[in-house]
Amino acid sequence: MSVLVKPLVTEKVSALNEEGRYGFVVSNNANKIQIKKAVEATYGVTVEDVNTMRYVGKKKSRHTKSGVISGRTPGYKKAIVKVADGDVIDFYSGI
Repeated sequence: MSVLVKPLVTEKVSALNEEGRYGFVVSNNANKIQIKKAVEATYGVTVEDVNTMRYVGKKKSRHTKSGVISGRTPGYKKAIVKVADGDVIDFYSGI
């Protein structure tokens, strides 16, 4: 199982990219040390700091012929990684 699930490409995180901070959706049971090693190995940068956040899935319900169906979206863990000055991660290079 990989630690990094996918990079976050949102307006908020893209604004942080100019400061050398990058966002990733990571495995729920990954710790900061594992996240740091995975980013350094994958992108070849030096990681200075890792902040993590856990998100609980939102409640959703919809109306169908058979009644109301309710459930939850899956929860996830997000990591904001600060890289050393001069290092850059380019998510769009492989496109």
